[in-house]
Amino acid sequence: MIKIRDLNKTYFGATPLHVLKGICMDVDEGEFIAIMGASGSGKSTLLNILGILDSYDSGEYWLGGVLIRNLSETKAAVLRNRKIGFVFQSFNLIAFKNAMENVALPLYYKGVGRKKRNMLAMEYLDKMGLKSHADHLPNELSGGQKQRVAIARALITQPQMILADEPTGALDSVTSGEMIRLLREINAANGITMLLVTHEQAVAEATDRIIHIRDGVIGGD
Repeated sequence: MIKIRDLNKTYFGATPLHVLKGICMDVDEGEFIAIMGASGSGKSTLLNILGILDSYDSGEYWLGGVLIRNLSETKAAVLRNRKIGFVFQSFNLIAFKNAMENVALPLYYKGVGRKKRNMLAMEYLDKMGLKSHADHLPNELSGGQKQRVAIARALITQPQMILADEPTGALDSVTSGEMIRLLREINAANGITMLLVTHEQAVAEATDRIIHIRDGVIGGD
């Protein structure tokens, strides 16, 4: 599903920072993978490139047989909305929208009518055990509930891949375990490819495969 060859990325400032240095990796459809590395190792940059949120300087990134390079923002947005779901440490929920509206939002950008997108949002909240919290605002939800809303939002477009950046970073250890079990169940039931960046060894060990990044190169897989 993913093929990366000799990927390089440098951020140019007063002192150029060569973040990714010839990354090569393959990810098969349906894999559940953890990406680990110290702060500044390049793991979040790699995740942003995989999510078509950032560009790269040289090399190749193939997603489902499509070469991802020099895309217009419109084409990048279409691919993101069609193929990729995102889950973030900070949840990224819209504060003035309730749980149902937050989950339904990606469908708004796909042109789905209000009645249908709200119905589907309720279905996905039900799958997360949060149907009774549909009208709650984010500040009325616990950390674990917010992350379940975020996962429902990521799933509602039926993506081929979910990218999670420290999805358990803001949660306690018990809730973290629940989130990883939930992601594992979704991966097994739907065959959705999942890549998550984490600092937590216990979280990484719950996945199928761990990719270690050190100083912009893959140091172990």
